[in-house]
Amino acid sequence: MVGVTTGVRASARIVARAGGGGGTCLPVLAGEAPLAPRRTRASGDEARVLLVGAMSGPLGRDHFTVEAEVGSGALLHLGSAAATLALPGQSTGEARYDVRLRVAAGGELRWLPEQLISARGSELCVFARVDLASGARLVFREEQVLGRAGEEPGRLTSRLTVRLDGRPLLDQEVACGPGAPGGWDGPAVLAGHRALGQLLFVRPEFGSAPMAPRVLGECATLTPLAGPAVLVTAVAPDARRLRRVLDEALRDLG
Repeated sequence: MVGVTTGVRASARIVARAGGGGGTCLPVLAGEAPLAPRRTRASGDEARVLLVGAMSGPLGRDHFTVEAEVGSGALLHLGSAAATLALPGQSTGEARYDVRLRVAAGGELRWLPEQLISARGSELCVFARVDLASGARLVFREEQVLGRAGEEPGRLTSRLTVRLDGRPLLDQEVACGPGAPGGWDGPAVLAGHRALGQLLFVRPEFGSAPMAPRVLGECATLTPLAGPAVLVTAVAPDARRLRRVLDEALRDLG
């Protein structure tokens, strides 16, 4: 409609609970276009859900929200069927993508979506908040690709906040692309690379047996956090090589 300046508002909500006879059930699995959660085949006690994009987005001024809640004894693997492509829209202004995750004691969440690609001319802010009870387990992956092949990136701001038992475990923000604070492409941040990502592992056993920091390949590190967690961070020239590094870390840490 001519003159409309607001974007699409859409949300998806997933609730995972331990089944009475074993396994994980999904009493809530709901979404609005373009966020369509679909349960897929899984093994063991795990429930597996993919977010399937039903239309393009996020575009300018769109606001998407994904919420997931994992109860005690439940195991949820949450991913996406394809990469998320941030594009410029007819409406000027930044789009927003909120991720809100909660895991109870004894529950486990594996958040493993595909890459987020920041196309030229786009403006996107991603805010992820994870609230974990003591005894919860988490694998959290995020990958960001700045521009498509041979393309300059859009403006991308990403913030991840993780709280364990109500206390801060990790709180970080990165901004890249046109208009971002100076130095984002310099040697202290990306050093000319166009793909960046991280893996966060939270496990109760890390509290009594913390892992030692180490270098993983040419441009990746493993860092123990002040809590039962480790963080793997990596940069790479492209999405393929970034995924290779993170997949190796995922296999090593299980």
